[in-house]
Amino acid sequence: MSDYIELTDADFEEKVLKSDIPFLVDMWAPWCAPCRFVAPILEEISAEYAGKLKVGKVNVDDHKEYAMKFGVTSIPTLLLFKGGEKVEQVVGAMPKADIEKIFKPHIDEG
Repeated sequence: MSDYIELTDADFEEKVLKSDIPFLVDMWAPWCAPCRFVAPILEEISAEYAGKLKVGKVNVDDHKEYAMKFGVTSIPTLLLFKGGEKVEQVVGAMPKADIEKIFKPHIDEG
């Protein structure tokens, strides 16, 4: 089961910055074709790494606060947070293997 959740400006701090495990955030918008390419990959990653990595998405059209705070100027942008800090930021659609390279060094494989 996937835990690929919708995030808002109102719950971003509670769900992402206070998460006890790394959190991969997809900054996206409904009109963005590359974003639609990445979404099913992130759902798959969410299910595959459940308990080790949380995955969520922020619609930047509706929720701009954290997109601006973290300097998101193009979408999709993937942000990885660990211990309340942004540790990785990459822009653009990419295959699953490349997305895994972003977060794998930051998760507990045990």
